[in-house]
Amino acid sequence: MLCQICGEREATVHYTEIINNKAVELHLCEDCARKKEIIDQFGNFSMADFVKGLAGFVETKGKEKNLKCDNCGLLFSDFRETGRFGCSRCYKAFQTELEPLIKRIHGSTKHVGSVVPAKHDKEAQTLSKIEKLKIEMEKAVQQEAFEKAAEIRDQIKKLEGN
Repeated sequence: MLCQICGEREATVHYTEIINNKAVELHLCEDCARKKEIIDQFGNFSMADFVKGLAGFVETKGKEKNLKCDNCGLLFSDFRETGRFGCSRCYKAFQTELEPLIKRIHGSTKHVGSVVPAKHDKEAQTLSKIEKLKIEMEKAVQQEAFEKAAEIRDQIKKLEGN
């Protein structure tokens, strides 16, 4: 498919923008995508532009003009225009206004971690079991339950062998 703007080069960037609740798709070559500032000179999408676009949907109920970071002086309205913060304290300063934006991007405002692949999950479970058994073995030795400690030692060796 050829670029929809220049009609000369192969379209390698497929960009969808929602305008008035309608999806508008553009199929562009890299040069035209750079000119439209959809990607930067390295071929990366602009995260700041993405956040700026989403920040425009944040409802501030008229408080926006007064919101300012105490550390760097950035106004929330400036963040909405640029999609960039002035410092690390801006997150705290604009927390109330950012929560809907973060929820829109991530689906939640709480981080719940990532899913561990099954292979690594089994390894992690085995290592965790070995650590628990080592603690249990030490307790058995302290209580002078040497037979129990030997059984636990054998279980550890078996798990470590796998």
